[in-house]
Amino acid sequence: MVFSSITFLLGYLPIVLAIYYLSPRKVRNYFLFFASLLFYAWGEPVYVVIMILSTVADYSFALYADYYNQKGDHKKARRAIYATVIFNLGALGFFKYTDFILGALNGAFHWNIPLLGLPLPIGISFYSFQTMSYTIDVYRGEAKPQKNVLDLGAYVALFPQLIAGPIVRYTTIEHQLNHRKENLDQFSQGVCRFITGLGKKVLIANQVGVVFAQISQVAPGELSVLSTWLGAIAYSLQIYFDFSGYSDMAIGLGKMLGFDFLENFNYPYIAKSITDFWRRWHISLSTWFRDYVYIPLGGNRKGLKKQYRNIFIVWMLTGIWHGANWNYIIWGLYYAILLMLEKAFLGKWIAKLPSAFQHVYTLLLVVISWVIFSIEDLSLLGSWLQTMFGLNGAPLVSTDALFYLKNYATVIVFGIIASLPWKPVLQRRLAGAGGQRLIRVAQPVLLVGLFTICMAFLVSDTYNPFLYFRF
Repeated sequence: MVFSSITFLLGYLPIVLAIYYLSPRKVRNYFLFFASLLFYAWGEPVYVVIMILSTVADYSFALYADYYNQKGDHKKARRAIYATVIFNLGALGFFKYTDFILGALNGAFHWNIPLLGLPLPIGISFYSFQTMSYTIDVYRGEAKPQKNVLDLGAYVALFPQLIAGPIVRYTTIEHQLNHRKENLDQFSQGVCRFITGLGKKVLIANQVGVVFAQISQVAPGELSVLSTWLGAIAYSLQIYFDFSGYSDMAIGLGKMLGFDFLENFNYPYIAKSITDFWRRWHISLSTWFRDYVYIPLGGNRKGLKKQYRNIFIVWMLTGIWHGANWNYIIWGLYYAILLMLEKAFLGKWIAKLPSAFQHVYTLLLVVISWVIFSIEDLSLLGSWLQTMFGLNGAPLVSTDALFYLKNYATVIVFGIIASLPWKPVLQRRLAGAGGQRLIRVAQPVLLVGLFTICMAFLVSDTYNPFLYFRF
């Protein structure tokens, strides 16, 4: 079940919210846990067992770590860290990477080991990181162990962020889990945020996604320079509005239930460097790797060479986390190299350029990165990159490219404008009493209109994927 579906919007969500608010406060976590299991089981009826096992396992590991920390035996407490890493990464690795490893071995040694063909459990990359971070934070003394396994289950399985994040750390909602106070103002903020995210997804991501989907089906020899750039820009907009739209919906749903999740995006396409871009994109993943991999490895405290090593390791793992294919590894290494270059000297040079050049530099490299990210066939990837820069004799313009430009220019331009921070600027200009009255009157009308338009698109459109579901 996806947030941008009729089933969710008109069935699951209204029923869950009604029962949630009619339930006594002391049983709301239990209801959320079972409602979230139903949400997950809607698409993964078998693999829900894995998520339950992960919850129970880390519930036990955290209690073990806390018990021995209290006794002062930190060596035994550290065993909980080894256990959570082995259990969670073992499950993630088995389902996500077994066939990739077997395929690589078959190709390298001309073996013929049959692939398992296991479907990837939806959301396993996200909830595995969440449960691991819970045990680690308890071991570090940054969180108290949860005594009630069903309360912990409500955190792990919480349906707003279960499938595609943001990665919500236990420390973020530890107090809210048992002491949240839902109110009408927070609920209305949540509705506003949810509908905004739905609009991003349905009206922008889905529409520009059609452009990339069609261009990516064109035979490599028939592509032009313009068509590949149109496809690359369309995918760059699609993945941003798809994922940030989902994050907005998740944050909005959280507010409707009394939770405050941290932001996951901060206008990444206005970044002035690659370093700046990764402070703004998928913030929950970046901070997770920073806090649980980069800093424990030494961060930037042990000299430049080890800092480069740490950046390399983090970005190799980031690429692997995203998918079991060579293009994701290349994508991770691509960013590792860029970030190391910016640390070494490039960042200082770029900072001296006018802002416009900084933006162009960043966006050019980011758009290229999304081409690497989106095309799993390395042969096709190489052909696309060559065509983008006119290195394989491809024509500058083609009839197909002009067709896409004519039919989708409006939505692409709208997507570019929507990716800019116009909202905070508008809020500042309407900060006065008159502006606030205008917002109070206009906002409900605009939200109802936006929701109605989204519903109309959902009824008529068939293209409605969530890109991050497969990670």
